[in-house]
Amino acid sequence: MPVYAGKYLRLDLTEGTWHEVPISEDEARKWLLGSGFAAKLFYDQMNPELDPLDPASPLLVFNGVLSGTFAPTACRSTWCGRSPLTKIWTEANLGNYWGAELRFSGYDGLVITGRAAKPVYLWINGLEGTIELRDASHLWGKDYFETADTLLTETNSRAQVAGIGPAGENLVKIAGVMSGPSDHVRAAARGGMGALLGSKNLKAIVVRGKQRPQYPDQKAFQQEVKAQNAFIKENSIAMSNFGTSGGVLGTEKFGDMPMRNWSLGSWDAVNQVSGQTIYDQYLVKHTFCYACPIGCGKEVEVTEGEYRAPRGEGVEYETIAGFAGMTRNANAASVLLANSQCNRYGLDTISTSSVIAFAMEAYERELIGPEDNGGLELRFLGGEMESGKPDAMLAMIEKIAYRRELGDTLAEGVREAARRIGGEAEQFAIHVKGLEIAYHDPRAFVNMAVNYATANRGGCHLESLSYWNGYGVHHADLGYPETLPHHESNAQQAKLAYDYQNYMSVFNPLGVCKFIAKGLVGPQRLAQIVNSALGWDWSAEDVLTTGKRLFQLKRLINLRLGVTAADDTLPKRLLTEPRPTGDAAGVLPDLEVMLPIYYQLRDWDENGAPRQARLEQLGLN
Repeated sequence: MPVYAGKYLRLDLTEGTWHEVPISEDEARKWLLGSGFAAKLFYDQMNPELDPLDPASPLLVFNGVLSGTFAPTACRSTWCGRSPLTKIWTEANLGNYWGAELRFSGYDGLVITGRAAKPVYLWINGLEGTIELRDASHLWGKDYFETADTLLTETNSRAQVAGIGPAGENLVKIAGVMSGPSDHVRAAARGGMGALLGSKNLKAIVVRGKQRPQYPDQKAFQQEVKAQNAFIKENSIAMSNFGTSGGVLGTEKFGDMPMRNWSLGSWDAVNQVSGQTIYDQYLVKHTFCYACPIGCGKEVEVTEGEYRAPRGEGVEYETIAGFAGMTRNANAASVLLANSQCNRYGLDTISTSSVIAFAMEAYERELIGPEDNGGLELRFLGGEMESGKPDAMLAMIEKIAYRRELGDTLAEGVREAARRIGGEAEQFAIHVKGLEIAYHDPRAFVNMAVNYATANRGGCHLESLSYWNGYGVHHADLGYPETLPHHESNAQQAKLAYDYQNYMSVFNPLGVCKFIAKGLVGPQRLAQIVNSALGWDWSAEDVLTTGKRLFQLKRLINLRLGVTAADDTLPKRLLTEPRPTGDAAGVLPDLEVMLPIYYQLRDWDENGAPRQARLEQLGLN
């Protein structure tokens, strides 16, 4: 087969049928694959009246054009559709080996509609050229780890599994799709894609293949990859050693790590939960996704103490920020256990920790009490008048996954939970467009305020990652050869968010990990990788133009789903309540200054809609 397969499967679970659909080269060049091609299909066929959990609402799963090649980190698949959590466009990106194996089975992606009459799993067996919808009744109710182990026994021990745990089955709006064995789990976590699978009675998708990409010039591509991998490894040493959790100390220092549901500033106990401390105590080994030169994955195990965590996937920065900083929990072992539980039940660690921290503040303000939660006292940790044990925090994870007691409310996410609780709850429900904000504070890096306000899936840091500039990640060919001041709301910060959104918009469609950009791969290097793999003639400007096109396309989807300029904002707390201590103390982002500049760059009108001339310029007319 060529570098990408050139076809996808369209499945109707209600009818139990499927057929292949070709993908032309022109389509792949214009939209790429991954979330780019998925967004184009969704836009052309969408029905805004459909609830996300309606059987007719589609789940679109697509590799990028490079997934399954040996380009650096070319392993990614993107799980797309209308979010059950936010009701707008969402895309959740998955690493590990599943995407590569889907490519080896001969497909670039799947479009899934309908609802099976009983639980099923999809088995794409590229070794024998067969596709089956198999009964999964015996798996329904099992956690993700049990499910994966059983499916590898039933299909092929070298197959790759992506599936849901109880949270997805119970239509928890913050449920993700998990992939990989227990010691190396990755998640398409954000936006509730696990609930989409659960609504379709689809427990898992198992893939195995034998086809390999065929390159225009394999030897030249191998040489290019060798050189790029060496460059990336040289500039990713900290990520290789500690993963994203190695940044915990830096984020706290810069005032970037949220504290106590975004209400406090600095934290003396942060060293107790840093990646350096955690992996010094609990590291088993480093792990790698397919084709990755970095190896940010970490396998851990807690064998002693009150909060023993089984051998499994290590914690990311976001998970530490959520289950430590947001709740003021300085017990590292309990953070590892919380991460393990979320993986087992199939929950997004960002949204789960966020709704728990929100509930802790609601408890503190006496909007909820023990009588709402089976007698559980859900207090913040770490203060003189507060409980010092994380037991209640850990108990809430299971309650959310199974929608028990208060967990049934929190399973809806902070926006809906605040509406149900009422009173002043909405004042401290921290989200944008319904998505709980990722744990990089826009009061520390004001460019992130612009990104969060405008990002297509809501409060998502990954749509720009522009805060990296503040940490010394420089991309000269993107126009940023040095670190910019990051506390002043001005045109420069608005443009920084805009430029990085455009650049980051091509990564999921290409199927490569954004961490290579942290390894200083800018648009020019990315173009070289693409050209060497595919025989294209992309320039750095082509990379950014494609990013602009895809970002605007997703904006068009959201406009059809009811998003307006009024939604491009942040929670009141992040606009009016400065952090009281630390490096970012006293800083507030000014969207009234930055958003009009951003709108001009995007060529959006006062309603937040792209003007026709810009759409025509980008081939979106």
